[in-house]
Amino acid sequence: MCTRFVLLEQHYRNILQRLGIGAATEYLSRYNIAPGTFVPAIRSRLKASGPADREVASLRWGLVPSWAKDDEGLKPANARAESIATKPTFRQAFRTRRCVLPASGFYEWEHRGRTKQPWLFRRRDEQPFALAGLWESWRAPNGACLETCALITTRPNELMQQFHDRMPVLLTWDQCEPWLDPRLTDAAVLAPLLEPVPAADLQALAVSTYVSNSRNEGPACLTPAPAGGEREDSPQLSLGI
Repeated sequence: MCTRFVLLEQHYRNILQRLGIGAATEYLSRYNIAPGTFVPAIRSRLKASGPADREVASLRWGLVPSWAKDDEGLKPANARAESIATKPTFRQAFRTRRCVLPASGFYEWEHRGRTKQPWLFRRRDEQPFALAGLWESWRAPNGACLETCALITTRPNELMQQFHDRMPVLLTWDQCEPWLDPRLTDAAVLAPLLEPVPAADLQALAVSTYVSNSRNEGPACLTPAPAGGEREDSPQLSLGI
């Protein structure tokens, strides 16, 4: 499961440049991005001729299917990779409305009795990454359009399975190309992109429970946990972001 992540301004700009988005929209670093808020997402739009246009869109995190009667019901933040090709909520978006969400890191919570210890996961090389997502467009009875998204989760790698039984799908830059191509609709071709990232590519750091409150924002969310908060089998890591 993935319900919180981090995106720093410079990483946002780096990813847009890497994926061919010319002019970066204004963006301020966010350290505790949660469902229900609007997030920047990169997607492609088909044209009558020529290559698809790639753009940045502001999407509300929590997917509302186009066929929903209203936007008050279930709004899943995550979609399971194993069922998105067949589940009605996601199957059409999986075929033609895929996106990536730029990220610097994501959080997961480890259960320790009655307490939950938050952990920050990031790439070992401290570079940003692209989270695989789906997007939908829903039209209200008054004609207003709401665009939403969900992140895709997959089975955990060896690092993540110490903390949770799911993890978000992190795409390589090469994988972003087919994922963002709306002309590619074959589930058999897309499914291999949704494997867990190698455990060696990630590192984990215990952070302060300040981040556990979704209303809290700012660099304090990245404060390392107090001494003694690390797992014995986890390396001591510096944040560096």
